[in-house]
Amino acid sequence: MPSLQPKKTATSIPDKDEKKELVVRVFSFSYKKGIPEDISGNGGGYVFDCRSTHNPGRYEPYKKLTGLDEPVIQFLEDDGEILTFLESVYQLADVHVARYLERGFTDLMFSFGCTGGQHRSVYSAQHLAEHLHAKFGVKVCLCHREQGIETVFTKEN
Repeated sequence: MPSLQPKKTATSIPDKDEKKELVVRVFSFSYKKGIPEDISGNGGGYVFDCRSTHNPGRYEPYKKLTGLDEPVIQFLEDDGEILTFLESVYQLADVHVARYLERGFTDLMFSFGCTGGQHRSVYSAQHLAEHLHAKFGVKVCLCHREQGIETVFTKEN
């Protein structure tokens, strides 16, 4: 009969003074392709739906551009809906990141979805990543999944 006792494996016990650093992962994605997977094993994080804001992808001049391109940025900012949306996101994210830092947590994830993962979600993810890095100096891993673009903002000492 097999033993019901768990197998013991050699593991190193982390030093009590060793503090793991917070890594914030920020994604843009298309709802058509599903919400990004949480690789930390913690079960996810915040998912924001950008589809309520005005979509530049409905207009020919913007169809082949992304939320990183100046004409799309100008469209979204002139319209203003995305700015109001992001103000609320920043308030929530700032409190959450500050609390994670206080508690010594190591993983936090924010994802922004829209129809195609090209305009609104890209703009929002980019701006949140830049905001959190500038405000907290934490490492931020930014992934514009549908665009195949990844950027890492390294932790500032």
